[in-house]
Amino acid sequence: MGTHELGPSFGGSDSEEVTLKKWIRENPGALGDKVVVKWGTNLPFLFKILLVTVALSIQAHPEKELARMLHMMQPNVYKDPNHKPEMAIALIEFKALYGFVNIEELKDILIGVAEITELVSNDATSKIICMRELNVYVNVKAIVQSVFTKLMSANKDGILALVSKQKNRLEAENKIRRLSEREQLALLMEKQYHADVGVLAAFFLNYVKLNPGEALYIGPNEPHAYISGECIKCMAASDMLCERDWHLST
Repeated sequence: MGTHELGPSFGGSDSEEVTLKKWIRENPGALGDKVVVKWGTNLPFLFKILLVTVALSIQAHPEKELARMLHMMQPNVYKDPNHKPEMAIALIEFKALYGFVNIEELKDILIGVAEITELVSNDATSKIICMRELNVYVNVKAIVQSVFTKLMSANKDGILALVSKQKNRLEAENKIRRLSEREQLALLMEKQYHADVGVLAAFFLNYVKLNPGEALYIGPNEPHAYISGECIKCMAASDMLCERDWHLST
């Protein structure tokens, strides 16, 4: 629900349907003086109820300055100059990936997920494993991002082989031990999207589970993906996103 030009809401009777923006223009008191002074007849947020039955794409919403720059450079791709922070409030159990894991978790991933280590390289893996979380001279987030970028830009054939290899390994190990939640998620992603880089990329993001009534705030530039469940979403009035589809072909 909103007044954004790329997806305006409509209301009224069967004989006369009007946009929400026009209705607000004719009924400004519904927003209140302070909102009208700042936003005019535009609703300052977008609202939606989202039901996720298969994992949605990994995406991030740039901060305002970057959003303006991207829109100016490629308006046909980035159709909106505004930022898009958002909040998701769970209506039922809701699962999502959000933000990069910390360095200690990344170490565990590189040690325990052979397919990612194989892709990143043993040399890079060794350097990361030797790092300390509290080392003030190390930009931990930049390191995680660099490894993640290498993964997301990897050769298609290499990804196909590694995802298949991981699937076979996890299915075999599942017969002799209980898989971790992340490993179970990897198998679910493979089942939904087959040999896609997102199956491996999911290991780099925090796996979040919300109970009904709990909320998740997603700030600018944070990678995220909704996995399953139903939620209420409230976000800035924008259609700005940088998206990486689960499908290798896009």
